[in-house]
Amino acid sequence: MTVLLAGARLPGRDGLVDVVLDSGRIASVSPAASTGGGAAGERIALDGRWLVPGLWDQHVHFTQWAQTARRLDVSRAGSAAEAAALVRSRASAAGASAAADAADDVLVGFGFHDALWPDIPTRELLDAAAGDRPVVLIAGDLHCSWLNSAAAARFAPSTSDAVLREDASFAVTSLLTAADDRTLDRWAADAARVAATRGVVGIVDLEYGWNLDVWRRRIAGGASGSSDLRVEFGIYGEHLELAAELGLRTGDVVDDTAGLLTVGPFKVISDGSLNTRTALCSHAYPDGGHGVANLTPDELVERMRFAVEHGLVPAVHAIGDDANRRALDAFEAVGSGGRIEHAQLIDAADIPRFARLGVTASVQPEHAMDDRDVADRLWSDRADRAFPLAELHASGAHLAFGSDAPVAPLDPWAAIAAAVGRSRDGREPWHPEQSLSPEAALAASVRSTVAPGQPADLAVLDRDPLTASPADLRTMPVAATFVAGRPTYDTLR
Repeated sequence: MTVLLAGARLPGRDGLVDVVLDSGRIASVSPAASTGGGAAGERIALDGRWLVPGLWDQHVHFTQWAQTARRLDVSRAGSAAEAAALVRSRASAAGASAAADAADDVLVGFGFHDALWPDIPTRELLDAAAGDRPVVLIAGDLHCSWLNSAAAARFAPSTSDAVLREDASFAVTSLLTAADDRTLDRWAADAARVAATRGVVGIVDLEYGWNLDVWRRRIAGGASGSSDLRVEFGIYGEHLELAAELGLRTGDVVDDTAGLLTVGPFKVISDGSLNTRTALCSHAYPDGGHGVANLTPDELVERMRFAVEHGLVPAVHAIGDDANRRALDAFEAVGSGGRIEHAQLIDAADIPRFARLGVTASVQPEHAMDDRDVADRLWSDRADRAFPLAELHASGAHLAFGSDAPVAPLDPWAAIAAAVGRSRDGREPWHPEQSLSPEAALAASVRSTVAPGQPADLAVLDRDPLTASPADLRTMPVAATFVAGRPTYDTLR
């Protein structure tokens, strides 16, 4: 069906336009007419609202994001003792609060940042708070978890450590999905509907696991809500050979999903994270460590080369400056472009290499707001090299914004606001010399333009995104969202 979006404003352009949508694409963009449009289709009056391409969150862990709202929030805990007190309160609560924890007896919390805590997270603290009930608290960066004795006995009996990091932590958190597929799909549909209210039309889902079957099932649900979201699913190392055997290639559309599901990149995790002190850095942390390398340089090149030979674009997780340099070295050795996920700390000499090698900086600007205090402490001599968005943009590098949800909320407007203002909660901007213009930040959050032949993936806004303040960008009012010309969120009719 043809749809006429009448009387739209395009940011940065004078006058009103009429935009015609047909067969999932933009058919025409023309000066606004005084008549009501053709009789063959539907007319939706935008009344001078701003029309922009639909937004993408280009790095999410969607199933974890869908579960996060049902987990204990420990993100505000300023110490291990405060986190334990939150656990004690939840564990002793009755009724709906306790029932919301999970389908079984494990109490799962999310969001702690222990790098700034004055005390040490121990098993004994959580044991005293929850007794024999298993407790797993997951760090806000997803790279470590804190277990009490009951949880350790169930999920990690071979270790005496209270805090597990990197692979040991991933092994535990992968076991925490207690809900069945039907319940998880319902939660995912709820999350997709909320995303649509923020103008989101697509995601790159880097959830750990084999997500081809997961998203096929969700999209086949039709009216479930997940069918209104474009998805590119990532592939991890343990499934790389399977993907190659199936002939999956980055960019291929999965035919039985109405064009909504696409093969995404090959995801490889080369180092750790800042809060966990495992991001691989050229300079030492205060404790003398340099972080961890999950792969040797040769192993990284080998896996990337195999992926590229089979048509899969590499997406390399790299946070520390040494990890970013190694990732860029690997792209150069393989002779392929791709993505670096996070690109959080970058030596000045490596900035030009992104554009030269055709490597996208897949970055999460809201992490700069979450990590600024930790970076000032742990990277005190080089925090000015953290999140160098302006330098990357000026060098010609392609930027792709994401949230890393649930590490940050799945809301591209938060990322845009952080990139433009380098601030949150009324604080002074952090290294404002790395701020982006609203135009550049918006461009890093979309994949199309408002022009004939482009996908009819659009967002209708009640505020001009190019003149809004950073605070106003965070609360950007979205009036409607369209995916392939279909409204997935609509307050206009």
